[in-house]
Amino acid sequence: MPHDNMKTEYILKTTCPAGRGIVAAVATFLSDKGCYISEQSQFDDQDSGKFFMRTVFHFEGEDLGDEVRAGFAEVATAFKMEWSLVNACAPMKTIIMVSKADHCFADLLYRKNKGDLNMEITAVVSNHQDLRPMAEREGFRFVHLPVNKDNKRQQEKALLEIVRETGTELVVLARYMQILSDELCKDLAGRAINIHHSFLPGFKGARPYYQAHERGVKLIGATAHYVTGDLDEGPIIEQAVQTVDHTMYPEQLTAAGRDTETVALARAVRLHMEHRVFVDGNKTVVFK
Repeated sequence: MPHDNMKTEYILKTTCPAGRGIVAAVATFLSDKGCYISEQSQFDDQDSGKFFMRTVFHFEGEDLGDEVRAGFAEVATAFKMEWSLVNACAPMKTIIMVSKADHCFADLLYRKNKGDLNMEITAVVSNHQDLRPMAEREGFRFVHLPVNKDNKRQQEKALLEIVRETGTELVVLARYMQILSDELCKDLAGRAINIHHSFLPGFKGARPYYQAHERGVKLIGATAHYVTGDLDEGPIIEQAVQTVDHTMYPEQLTAAGRDTETVALARAVRLHMEHRVFVDGNKTVVFK
């Protein structure tokens, strides 16, 4: 998100117990460092007693990003904050995981190439070979990690090695049709997004469009969520829906659902890459 004057923009995310003086302390600290705050969003969750804030700023003079990062620790300590400071202009290093379906992968590539998603694809990882030509045509490294019940943990360790080796910050499961182990989910907590082809929490697990058809639903949807050890139960980032009717059989519902899947996943990936999502227990706070 480059600023009009081409100065580097930074995003400061803070979470802490709710209380007085938080906004003033952050704003004063940044102002004293010569920062111009161009955007600020905040939310006080009365259920959890937590305060969430996203602040976008740039320097009006010399760029003192390192100095702000070092000095903000004192403010954070005073308010018991969890915080992060990132360069908003830097592309997010991302691994995309796929199986055989190509629609979500193709949509992410289109949006990346159009400049809608600020990401650097470090690898495309798959348990099948079907999408290798698509990945390699775009010049991306393709890693085939076939999974069976005997080698699952070994292949997950290989994935984590790729994450470490490439400095990957986000893993996107673009219709990757394998259940991740609890260990891998913990290793990737808060940095792995899955698209479930259903409007959760309804119709979990496999073949949700067939479940939806059996129930005669009038709306189908898709849910993008962070991956956790509880299948299809992770914090929801984004959802999309569309109307359907009694004339549509599971095959037609599946075809129609591809649109909602691509929309929900792309929105969730963008929100995460713009550091607009805070995890709050099993929910999320999303500043749009």
